[in-house]
Amino acid sequence: MTISFQHVHLKTRDVEATVRYYIENFGATRKAEMPGRGWQLDLHGTQLNITGIIPEQKHEQHYGIEHMAVVTNDYTATLATLRANGVVVLEELKGDQGNRVAFVEATDGAQVEVIEQA
Repeated sequence: MTISFQHVHLKTRDVEATVRYYIENFGATRKAEMPGRGWQLDLHGTQLNITGIIPEQKHEQHYGIEHMAVVTNDYTATLATLRANGVVVLEELKGDQGNRVAFVEATDGAQVEVIEQA
């Protein structure tokens, strides 16, 4: 099983102001628009996803740094390990590319998004 870091997701009440903040203050650049949601930025090699609350997601969402995401080449085994370790799976969805995605609880109210490698 291989797992790699993918992104940090910031949920905000004002997407454009948050995008400008990271561009103007930290030198981030726009990578791609997420139509109807927000933007992906490149912050010196770290991907920032900046959106508002996403209505299609039914798990509890928070403003601020909500979650980090990892990609796995063995989604089934990764989720089995997490469940065996007592990690709560908040929601499982289909990703934009038809792959599986899960949101799981982390410590102190944070979440981790586990993405099946497409």
